[in-house]
Amino acid sequence: MHWQTARRKLSLDRPLVMGILNVTPDSFSDGGKYASSDTALAHAEQMIADGVDIIDVGGESTRPGSSRIDADVEIGRVTPVIEEIVTRSEVPVSVDTTKSSVAAAAINAGAEIINDISGLRWDTGIADVAARTGAGLILMHSRGVFETMHSELPADDILVEVTAGLGRSIGVATEHGVSVEQVAIDVGIGFGKTFEQNLKLLAKLDQIAEEFEAYPLVVGTSRKSFISTILGGAAVDQRVGGSVATALIAVQKGAKIIRVHDVKGTVEVLKVLAALQ
Repeated sequence: MHWQTARRKLSLDRPLVMGILNVTPDSFSDGGKYASSDTALAHAEQMIADGVDIIDVGGESTRPGSSRIDADVEIGRVTPVIEEIVTRSEVPVSVDTTKSSVAAAAINAGAEIINDISGLRWDTGIADVAARTGAGLILMHSRGVFETMHSELPADDILVEVTAGLGRSIGVATEHGVSVEQVAIDVGIGFGKTFEQNLKLLAKLDQIAEEFEAYPLVVGTSRKSFISTILGGAAVDQRVGGSVATALIAVQKGAKIIRVHDVKGTVEVLKVLAALQ
């Protein structure tokens, strides 16, 4: 299997590790830590040294309780960092955004993947940007608007809800001219799901992967609150082991791309898995 981006075809013969680079002051795990260009680029270079396959740059926090920011502010945060990363490295860059203007600016700056947590529900223009540029497009399942996506009443049957939602997002992308080869999907663990539903999605990922076998499956469990619950209330920086464990499970269940904060540990555990296989 391959995944088409704006610049290349990425081989999915092995699972890819997507490193999270939040250039925001308020993200749940590392808010403010990489808000300056210097610290962001230093972190990107460390992820590259640790073996990252994709760097996902985000300029707007989507943690519970966060507020929307203006597109120009978001562009000002992400584009300088993207430009520097692509100048210094061949590692593909993704932009984590729900705004078509930000997506277009990021692609112009050198990004080749768009990661849309709304699955095209908030701005279908993102699909137009992807169709025009050939960018890879990650469609994530979420519910509600920006302000309510973490507080929506849980779906009765999470597998049915996620499957239907991803199907709708893929349909919108196709209608706007995005090719099958460009699309990847994300079940949206942690976004408006209960603790039990997050566990069920992780346990039943193979069913989602089978339902959407033409599309690479992206999973992002890194440091999320359900891991804290399992570990008895572990703080964000104490969830590394749990995060790596869920990454391993996700790959065994069919995930092709793992979105993480802790690149080195994830890369190492996947190397061990590959050796055993």
